[in-house]
Amino acid sequence: MYVEILDTTLRDGEQTSGVSFAIQEKLGIAHFLLEELGIPRVEVGSARVSDGEFEAVKRICQWADEKGHLGKVEVLGFIDGGESLQWIKEAGGKVVNLLAKGSVRHVTEQLKKTPEQHIANVRAAVQSADEMGLFVNVYLEDWSNGMISSRDYVFQFLDALADLPVQRFMLPDTLGVLNPLQTAEFCSVVLKRYPELRFDFHAHNDYDLAVANVFAAVNAGVHGVHVTVNGLGERAGNAPLTSVLAVLHDQLKCDTGLKEDKVYQIGKLVETYSGIRVPDNKPVVGDSVFTQCAGVHADGDSKNNLYCSDLRPERFGRVREYALGKMSGKANIRKNLEVLGINIDEESMAKVTKRIIELGDKKQIVTQEELPYIVSDVLKHDVLKQNIKVVNYSLSLTHGLRPVATVSLEVDGEVYQQTAPGDGQYNAFTKALWKIYKQLDKPIPELLDYVVIIPPGGKTDALVHTTITWKFNGRVFKTHGLDADQTEAAIKATVKMLNQIESV
Repeated sequence: MYVEILDTTLRDGEQTSGVSFAIQEKLGIAHFLLEELGIPRVEVGSARVSDGEFEAVKRICQWADEKGHLGKVEVLGFIDGGESLQWIKEAGGKVVNLLAKGSVRHVTEQLKKTPEQHIANVRAAVQSADEMGLFVNVYLEDWSNGMISSRDYVFQFLDALADLPVQRFMLPDTLGVLNPLQTAEFCSVVLKRYPELRFDFHAHNDYDLAVANVFAAVNAGVHGVHVTVNGLGERAGNAPLTSVLAVLHDQLKCDTGLKEDKVYQIGKLVETYSGIRVPDNKPVVGDSVFTQCAGVHADGDSKNNLYCSDLRPERFGRVREYALGKMSGKANIRKNLEVLGINIDEESMAKVTKRIIELGDKKQIVTQEELPYIVSDVLKHDVLKQNIKVVNYSLSLTHGLRPVATVSLEVDGEVYQQTAPGDGQYNAFTKALWKIYKQLDKPIPELLDYVVIIPPGGKTDALVHTTITWKFNGRVFKTHGLDADQTEAAIKATVKMLNQIESV
């Protein structure tokens, strides 16, 4: 079964608190929806809102006309004596979505009219639009409450307009009050009573049931559904495009004609333009939804994809990832190493796994880009005998005062402690360290260079890779340290240096 999708990101989605798209942003979103994603219908604005809205609708209509998409562009209009129709006509639009009332309360309490008066006004607006060469769809605003408390009025309204040139009647759950059982019942009743009419369902997400209600409506037989990118919309938002698409394709085996591999891109585009961040765990488009954290899941994926479903990331232009952190097992790490083309033996794998788990206690996720640094750090330096160990250290940084470090160092089983100020925390650490070395009459190496690198792809919580170049007894060499904290990474590089010169 084919289900027609209308995207209303540029109209209903823009009613999200704090969201206002610039003209070029609206045009860019419309372009992507129609030409890249293959959306059959887009609602791009509301009549008579502002001069900026008029210019945006006009620009979109001009572009759509040039590309052969004008019939897919729809604009919300009102029952206002023809002013909205004229506005849409002047903007170059061809399709008007008339906002009428779908419940008695809205008619009598908001409009202060009788049902008969409102219906007469709607009929006149439809006829005027038809005479102006506009195609007409009709919204029954608050239809869900109309079906709950004034069903006779809903039937009266539809009976009165059934003979007019209305392309679609659109059934909104305006306040998001329905549950799937009600949605299924109400849609079935309407479809059975009016088999010759076309109906859309328009869900809101106030109870987090928008996608479930879309499922129920389509299962009942509605012909079209309304969505927004990333679920944007007033209050809790509308039914999100990506979730609806996955449910229609997988659960109901419907055809929509949309290109699944483009939905992640449009989600990111709208996230950027709207300023509304997509939650990491949002189905299909969230940054974490195709990331396995638990090692047992990665292990299962290696054994005939035991933890994979039909909701495959590749369908949506994405890839499955395996998180590296304290929950990682060898299978997670092996998956990431395979991607990087790195192969290590089981003994080394155990050491790398242990190191990642240790790092995972300090930061939530270790990125794939950081993995080669960890492997190098473990494999190059794990073989050294640890004659010298930092037992403990304390770094003090106080505004207006020089940093101070206290270091407790174990040398050949004996523990020594010293305190020293410095020009920075690491400088204070090394000065305390060299005080111990002078106490032991040990030669002190010269620090030649100090380089800090954040692995590619690292963010604010990235691992820090510190490389220090030393000179000792005429030999120049480098040691490396890796940690979530820059100073601790440098300290690790320093301890490795001490053990290297101790073993010479």
